[in-house]
Amino acid sequence: MAKIGVEPSLTDVQEALRERGHDVVPLRGEQDAKGCDCCVITGLDANVAGMQNAVTSGPVVEASGLSAEEICQKVEEKLR
Repeated sequence: MAKIGVEPSLTDVQEALRERGHDVVPLRGEQDAKGCDCCVITGLDANVAGMQNAVTSGPVVEASGLSAEEICQKVEEKLR
């Protein structure tokens, strides 16, 4: 499955994505986003995390206001 970078504070999202078979890596900075097929961020510090830059060629999903299930669906939609 896909390699998904997820902010460390989104533990429920990390767990849900792992249950769906994805390789989940914590996003602590720009370097962690390299090589990810998709990234999930809280949106609170999007630019600080480096997601506003062209660090990853994959899509970025903003998690604010969404449940873990909704985020998983958005990730999988963007990976199609």
